[in-house]
Amino acid sequence: MPAKGKHRRPKNNPISRGFIAAGTGGAAIALPLIGATGAHAAEKAAPAAAPQAVSASAHTTATQAATRVARTYTVVAGDYLSKIAVEHHVRGGWQRLYKDNREAVGDNPSLIHPGLKLTLGGRGAAHRSAEAPAQPSSSSSDDSSSSADSADSSSSDSASSGSTDESAASTTEQAPADTAAPSTGSGFTAPVDGPTSTPYRASGSSWASGYHTGVDFSASSGTSVKAVGDGTVVTAGWGGSYGNQVVIQHSDGMYSQYAHLSSLDVSEGQTVSAGQQIGLSGSTGNSTGPHLHFEIRTGPEYGSDVDPVAYLRDHGVNI
Repeated sequence: MPAKGKHRRPKNNPISRGFIAAGTGGAAIALPLIGATGAHAAEKAAPAAAPQAVSASAHTTATQAATRVARTYTVVAGDYLSKIAVEHHVRGGWQRLYKDNREAVGDNPSLIHPGLKLTLGGRGAAHRSAEAPAQPSSSSSDDSSSSADSADSSSSDSASSGSTDESAASTTEQAPADTAAPSTGSGFTAPVDGPTSTPYRASGSSWASGYHTGVDFSASSGTSVKAVGDGTVVTAGWGGSYGNQVVIQHSDGMYSQYAHLSSLDVSEGQTVSAGQQIGLSGSTGNSTGPHLHFEIRTGPEYGSDVDPVAYLRDHGVNI
């Protein structure tokens, strides 16, 4: 008798199908899970990189802004605020330049001296802030320490260089006083190397006294102005309509005045010698253009004038 089930088609093992289905389903399910996990990880990684990019961008922007703000200019002989503002394209002109540097310049915008440092395009305080070093990153402490050491060394070198430059500038500024010599054997000299223009006692409504109390010498802005003889400076500063002026008392009791200067090289109480540079010509005060207004007086104040050309000629100066 034939065995039962001999010709029956064998049934598939349900357990095997289950494994296949599970395996197939598992593979189908696993792929999205792996993809989702990778995407989730990417989302978490992206924000970590973004702040670094933003920080780098902000640092670059801040550096560029600091570079624009931190321009510094050192005043040289013949400079005045309007000239500096035009040559360096300062927005707002000399008024803005003066406003940003008032603490350094002082109350008189017409009185600046060689060696003075001005901030262009921003306030001096902003310039000092822009120079502050950035804080080092915690992720690179070793490199930061090394960079800090290098920065300290560079700062020290810069400070030394600055001191040397300032000393050199000071020496240069004082050089004319050491090398200047009178043009005559009498110990007196002309105040500038140039011809006279408006004479003494010229009449006109332009002057409060009704006449010209001195003599004008033709001199472009920045021309060296010299003491006509040995003496002591009794006035050095702003003189109203005279602009920046210097008044010197000489050994014979007479006084010489130099007006409309663009800058001063001497101060009150200082002893000067004939031919020594005391300032630079300009057009400060009540002036129609660059020139030197020169007076000889019997006293230090306005109203005591005498003929300046005659005085110089009496002392051997050819004018």
